[in-house]
Amino acid sequence: MLKLLAVVGPTATGKSYLAVDIAEKLNGEIISCDSMQIYKGLDIGSGKLTPEERKNVLHHMLDIADIGENYSVAQFAEAARQLIEEINSRGKIPVLAGGTGLYYQAVVDNYEFFSLEKKKDVRHKWEKIISDKGLDDVYAELLKTDPDYASKISAKDKKRIVRALEVYELTGKPFSKQRKKTDMNYDLLAIGLNAERRELYERINRRVDRMLEQGLLDEVLALMERGYDLENNAMHALGYKQALYYCKGLAGYEETVAAVKKETRNYAKRQLTWFKKDKRIQWINVDNSDDRESIFRKFYRLWEGHTISA
Repeated sequence: MLKLLAVVGPTATGKSYLAVDIAEKLNGEIISCDSMQIYKGLDIGSGKLTPEERKNVLHHMLDIADIGENYSVAQFAEAARQLIEEINSRGKIPVLAGGTGLYYQAVVDNYEFFSLEKKKDVRHKWEKIISDKGLDDVYAELLKTDPDYASKISAKDKKRIVRALEVYELTGKPFSKQRKKTDMNYDLLAIGLNAERRELYERINRRVDRMLEQGLLDEVLALMERGYDLENNAMHALGYKQALYYCKGLAGYEETVAAVKKETRNYAKRQLTWFKKDKRIQWINVDNSDDRESIFRKFYRLWEGHTISA
């Protein structure tokens, strides 16, 4: 049976640092499970660790796609499954780490993805309906066909709304009810990091402030100079869209900072809603008194009680 360790949860809880500590101390390699960290150039805003911070541990699935490319969850899942096998074959522990719930679920539950032959035609159809009637009408359609999935995403999340409707039209089944393969069976230990709401929001605010100090706006300006804009799906990533508006002179600085913090808080809520549905996840609460070593100790107590062996 293939070993797999996962570190998930809402943003700003320290998942990346815990994953590095686990991989260093338990002979592991990290597979990033973040839908934005796959893109080259989305560094500060996506929360990628610096090369210095990840120098002692091999990281996979970072910087594997250009911003102009629409990299799919199906592509990610296929690549991640192969990596899990390869890392196991080297006698190491694969650590799937990140906050993109769909990417995590597609791997650990081995989602079976449908044929994409007709996808372009179906997508064009829904894009035209959005253009003619508006996104609200299309989201209302998703609420009727797949209320479970609709409740997990934002009513303004055009990309995921269209994708879910595509799946329903192409397969006849809601996205949330897609069948899972049974030919992959992981010895899985899934760890979730969380914090009390007030603490989580403080962490998010500090994270956004730190990203701005590190040069998020300069990063976005550089991407704009390379020709990237909102027609690229990756530029709709959390923080990047708001920064683009600022760089175009469409929003003030304080307004931009407030918008990024608000959207990040909302995103964290959606992440928790997704991950809390997975009863396999064992949760660790973090607070201001925790340093990296104390969080690792909390994890290690769970590790010792699990069947995975290094």
